[in-house]
Amino acid sequence: MAGMGSSNYWEDLRKQARQLENELDLKLVSFSKLCTSYSSSRDGRRGETSDTTPLLNNSTQDRMFDTMSVEIEQLLAKLTTVNDKMAEYTNTPGTASLNAALMHTLQRHRDILQDYTHEFHKTKGNFVAIREREDLLGSVRKDIETYKSGSGVNNRRTELFLKEHEHLRNSDRLMDDTISIAMATKENMTSQRGMLKSIQSRVNTLANRFPAINNLIQRINLRKRRDSLILGTVIGICTILLLLYAFH
Repeated sequence: MAGMGSSNYWEDLRKQARQLENELDLKLVSFSKLCTSYSSSRDGRRGETSDTTPLLNNSTQDRMFDTMSVEIEQLLAKLTTVNDKMAEYTNTPGTASLNAALMHTLQRHRDILQDYTHEFHKTKGNFVAIREREDLLGSVRKDIETYKSGSGVNNRRTELFLKEHEHLRNSDRLMDDTISIAMATKENMTSQRGMLKSIQSRVNTLANRFPAINNLIQRINLRKRRDSLILGTVIGICTILLLLYAFH
């Protein structure tokens, strides 16, 4: 009777193990589908601009993920306990004749538990990696949309800055041209001044010799001063007009 009771105990443990394994198999299939649907739904919504619906869907899937993770972890813990009890049973007195068959059965259940545990952690890791990647991409897309929403104002400001910069460059170029013209004019007038001084020196020499010529030279000097004043006035007005145009 003791052997029959032990045999029934072993069979009960095997039934519990098979039941837990079947539940785990179904849970892991659903868990894997949840991970796949999560990735697919994210990919399908990447082109959408509205954030309301995706947030609700993602929140629901996240809750399902957390709930199923807890359920699978509980089933794995129960199956581990059953396997431990089966291992204890193989060490009880009176099971030596069946020990080889019992150990074979126990090892098969341990392998199944190990496979389910590995599959669960792999699927869970993939799900978490996808969620973190999509959260990061969502944050980047939000930053891009925020930038685009303000790009109109930024483009307008940039356009104004570019126009102002171009206007300043044109003003600098005009100033450089004006300065170049002024320097060339100054050099020309200096050269002419030297020539006029040489001529005036010669004329003064002649005037000292001939008084009649002296009167003519004085008239020429008066006309030259008048022409110099007129030329200076014209140059000054032109310079002022160029400066006003450059800084307009």
